[in-house]
Amino acid sequence: MATVDATDARLSTHEAVCAQRYEGIQKSFESGSKRMAKIEYLLYAVIAAVLLGPGVAAEFVKKIFGL
Repeated sequence: MATVDATDARLSTHEAVCAQRYEGIQKSFESGSKRMAKIEYLLYAVIAAVLLGPGVAAEFVKKIFGL
C-alpha cells in the first residue's frame, strides 16, 4: 500500500502544478489576444496608408475616431 499512497501523492502534486500552469497559460492567451487586436488595427491603418496614400488614411482615421 505504501507504493499506492506514494503514487497517489505524486499524482495529486502533479495535478496541482499542472492546474497552476494551465491557469497561467490561459492568462497569457487572454492578454495576447488583446495585443493581437491592437496590432491588427495598426496593420489596417498601415495598409490603408500604403494603398490609398497618407492623406486619405489620415482622413479615414479622423472619421473613425471622430477627430
